Amino acid sequence: MDLELNREHISCYDMVLNTRICQEETLEAIVPDACADILHIVDAGGQICLTGKEVHDAGASVTGIVNGWILYRPEGGEPLVCRMEVKLPFTIRGEAPELLSHGQCTAQPFLRKVDARALNPRKVLVRADIGVEMQLFQPREHALCSGIHAGEEAGVQQLTCEHSAYMTVAVQEKEFTIYDEIRLSAGPGGPCEILSICADASCTESKLIGSKLIFKGDTVLKVRYLVDGQLFCQRCPLAFSQIMESPNAGERADCGIQMCVTSLDCAPSGEDGRTLNVTIELLGQAVVRDQYPLVLLQDAYSTACDMVTEQETYALCRLSDHCVHPQNVRELLETEDMVKSIIDASVTVCDVSQTRQGDHMSVGAELQVSVLYLDELDAPKSFSRVITVSGQLDLPPQGSCLLHCSCPGELYAAPAAGGVEVRFGLEFHCLVTTRRPIPVIQSARLEEVQASTPADHPSVVLRFAAPGETLWDIAKTYRTTQDQIRQANQLDLSDLPAGRMLLIPSSR
Repeated sequence: MDLELNREHISCYDMVLNTRICQEETLEAIVPDACADILHIVDAGGQICLTGKEVHDAGASVTGIVNGWILYRPEGGEPLVCRMEVKLPFTIRGEAPELLSHGQCTAQPFLRKVDARALNPRKVLVRADIGVEMQLFQPREHALCSGIHAGEEAGVQQLTCEHSAYMTVAVQEKEFTIYDEIRLSAGPGGPCEILSICADASCTESKLIGSKLIFKGDTVLKVRYLVDGQLFCQRCPLAFSQIMESPNAGERADCGIQMCVTSLDCAPSGEDGRTLNVTIELLGQAVVRDQYPLVLLQDAYSTACDMVTEQETYALCRLSDHCVHPQNVRELLETEDMVKSIIDASVTVCDVSQTRQGDHMSVGAELQVSVLYLDELDAPKSFSRVITVSGQLDLPPQGSCLLHCSCPGELYAAPAAGGVEVRFGLEFHCLVTTRRPIPVIQSARLEEVQASTPADHPSVVLRFAAPGETLWDIAKTYRTTQDQIRQANQLDLSDLPAGRMLLIPSSR
């Protein structure tokens, strides 16, 4: 007779891909007729925008565009710097055989570097090194047994255990737009010419209140511009606060939110061009993880008749640590000429790595620092350097780490002997989990009662407990109950006294 099982149904997401993919896009661009001929390239960069995500069977595609800009010295020496624009569309694909078309994708595109080389005074070769952090999630439904429905006459004994599973309970997103007006204040009061604009958005705070996920952050708008033949750079933080529905998570859940710029438009206004009407479209992507309490049926038997059970092993994920390891980075970047003043400096996380060494894990980050400066002749120049930063953290046996690296706050850059000194903060965000195999009963049935004689089942058995044996093991072996053994031996709870003879009564 098949027994009715009480099943707990759980909806969650399994991460089937967590990767960082990089690729290169190139473009040959013609200098517009309205622009002067190129003498030499000063700097190149761009704003990367996410334009779409498409999930399909066995993978996903991420599309975007790099709205690039090139700053160059014109032939003839006037003006100090000229600007031309380029656009580089891209598509990056991630493969995951387990993923189906109804899966979810989070994508964080980033621009590692933009290089530009003049092929002739009217033609430029542009190379954009593009990357994307991609995570793919497959929704899953788990039906786990928590108990058996059976009458007292069946004599069914059940071993249940309480566990806590750490699961991804929601993968969702929200699009929103920031509108603002900013005023460029640095430099003399003459007319302003915008050279480049880029924005970087980050979430600084998130929390769950009921079914509402509230997240806040800043979008830092960086504007380079030219006034009366002088270069300036100004950073303008634009705060945002948003609410996203998240009905499947508790208020103590962990919320990881990635911010992406999907569109950026800045329209100058006023006679001097210093007032900018800013429109920034953003995408907030949330991955919510929560502790889920479970009661699982791990074993069962009957004192009245034979019982056949089938078990499956369930890999239970547990949260071991969720921490941030901050580091302060200080480097001297050498240059060939003397640096008079710094116009702009930025840092980009290009790569993140982790290597397990016993109970420790070495983490590393490859960073690219870019600097725009004036030399001793007040000529604008730029350079980029790659630096590496490493650290170490403890990792439990069989533990795995979901690693993310960021550079919060501002980068400090100043002229120094031999080059430029840079200082900034770096944070390794570590989510450490372990997986423990748990046996769970998936089916159970009772066999017909077999006729037996008293000799087949002695009323009393005397024996010692074997090393590692539990009260449940002994009760199951002799088809009695744990309570009967406790009462017969005056035991407390389930502890077995070492070296003591046990009286095991029969339940028949």
